[in-house]
Formats: sequence, C-alpha cells, structure tokens
Amino acid sequence: TGYRLAQYEDDKVAVVTILGKPYAGRRVTQEINALLDAPTPEKLRTWLESGYRLAQAEDDRVAVARILADPTISAALRAAAEDVIDGTPEELRYFLATGQYEVDK
Repeated sequence: TGYRLAQYEDDKVAVVTILGKPYAGRRVTQEINALLDAPTPEKLRTWLESGYRLAQAEDDRVAVARILADPTISAALRAAAEDVIDGTPEELRYFLATGQYEVDK
C-alpha cells in the first residue's frame, strides 16, 4: 500500500505540472480538471499512461489547424503543416515544438 500511495502522490504532482505547461491546451486542461475533481490512483495512472498522449495530440492538431488558417504563412510552412496534421501525436508535438521553426520561410 505504501508504493501505491506514493505513486498516487507523484501522479497528482505530474498532472498539476502538466496543467502549468504553456502548451497544455483546452482538451488537456479539461481532462486534468475532471481528474482532479474525482481523483483515484487508477484514473490518474491510466490518464498519464495513455490519456495524456491522446489529449495532447488533439490540442496539437488544433494548434496546427490554426497555423493553416493563417493566410500569411509561407508555402513551405503550409506544406509542412498539411503533412503533419494527420500525423502521430509525436509528429504533431515535434512540429509545434521545433519543426515549424526549421521550415524555410
């Protein structure tokens, strides 16, 4: 029981830390707030292991769509965003964190 309680405390700290990140979008924020309203060790662990990745991917997809909605972006950035918008969660995160700045403007 000691490990389970310690892991639970660590998981609560992890979700609150995620909530404070600048790229925590609407979906991530909604899901974390729902978890914190009725937290259980199992729900927190499950969300950290799989739910976070999916929620962040949804937020990242919205962020890429916003880039595409900007009529002033370069053709190269538009092409890169179009290529990644249907990509994996990891591809989306990389594009937003780094890839969009590596594209020739």
